[in-house]
Formats: sequence, C-alpha cells, structure tokens
Amino acid sequence: MGNVTSNVAARFAFFPPKPPTYQVYEDGNRFYITGSPPVNNMDVTVLDTKVGNKIVATYWRHPYAHFTLLYSHGNAADLGQMYDLFMELRAHLRVNVMSYDYSGYGASSGKATEFNTYADIEAVYHCLKRDYGIRQEDLILYGQSVGSGPTLHLASRLPNLRAVVLHSAILSGIRVLYPVKRTFWFDIFKNINKIQHVKCSVLVMHKVNKLLFFKS
Repeated sequence: MGNVTSNVAARFAFFPPKPPTYQVYEDGNRFYITGSPPVNNMDVTVLDTKVGNKIVATYWRHPYAHFTLLYSHGNAADLGQMYDLFMELRAHLRVNVMSYDYSGYGASSGKATEFNTYADIEAVYHCLKRDYGIRQEDLILYGQSVGSGPTLHLASRLPNLRAVVLHSAILSGIRVLYPVKRTFWFDIFKNINKIQHVKCSVLVMHKVNKLLFFKS
C-alpha cells in the first residue's frame, strides 16, 4: 500500500509540458535555446547529474548583482515558458538568476522523480560554485510548488545560505492528497521535516501577495 500511495503522490507531483516548449542546440562552444529572444548576459548550459542525466540550466547575469537567486520552478512549466519571469526578476530585484529544468522536463534527459530532482539541484549548485564563483552567503534559494522539494533538500544541507523563499510550497507529497499528521517512510518531498534543518531566514508565500510566515 505504501508504494502505491507513493507512486500516486509522485504522479500528482510531476506534469512536464508535452511536448517541451523549447529545444537546445549548440553553435560553436555555446548552447542556445530555440525560441528565446535575443537576451544579453544569459548563459545556457547542459549539466551532468550524479545519476547520469543531462539537465538544461540558464544563468541570467545582472551587472550590479550582489546576490544570486537559484529558482526551482513549479510542476507544469519548463524553461521555455519562463523567459519573461526571469528577465523581470533580474531587472527588478537586481540579482543574478539561475534556473534549470528537472530531469524529464524541457530538454533535460531522464525521468522526473523525487530523487532525480535532488540530483538536479545539486548539479546546479555545484555549477554556480565552480563556474560562477557563487558563495553560499550570496545565494538565495527559491522554490515554487514542487520546486520546494529540491529547494529544501539543498537548503537543509547548506548552513550559510543568505535566504530561502518558498512559493506555494507543499508539506509533503502525501499531505497534498490526505490530511495526515505524521510522516510515512514512503512519503515524497518530506518538506515539513527538512525545513527544521534550514539555518537561514525563510519567506513562505502561499497565495499571490499573501505572506504566511517568515522564519528567521
């Protein structure tokens, strides 16, 4: 019964757009995304995860940024639908924005699963450290909907983050389906347990312009 329930929760968690809204192509030594308007200071990269998948990530530079936002998107979107959002975040918040497609989303290979999303965000974080010199102290993690899972997975392991933003986050996969008050071994995205290990400030939003709580 546990595995059945876990599989049901996983099916509710992942809805990658079919077909993907973009493709990636390589020209010389650079990757590009089809359909993307000409954008200054935006890099496209393809990253290898520890489970063998290749995921697509975009890095949007702001010339005066002090902080970088690592954005984990919701369950029914891919990068091809989010250009305007990333440009707005970059412009108005004056931050660099790193985002990525989970395994099985967009042009990323593999299958969307809980543990693959954890490998995905770890690969993106290592890219930020290795290729862009981003420190934990200058990094803000942003997780929307199902993106709260990988966000809290990483946040619980990084004690010196600047902050975490949770947008329409889930308590856990099973708690989306049933009003349970305990954590089961077969549950997915056990965010309610992992948030206890986050050391930085956390902003939680659940509806547009509605703040639920701020943890500092």
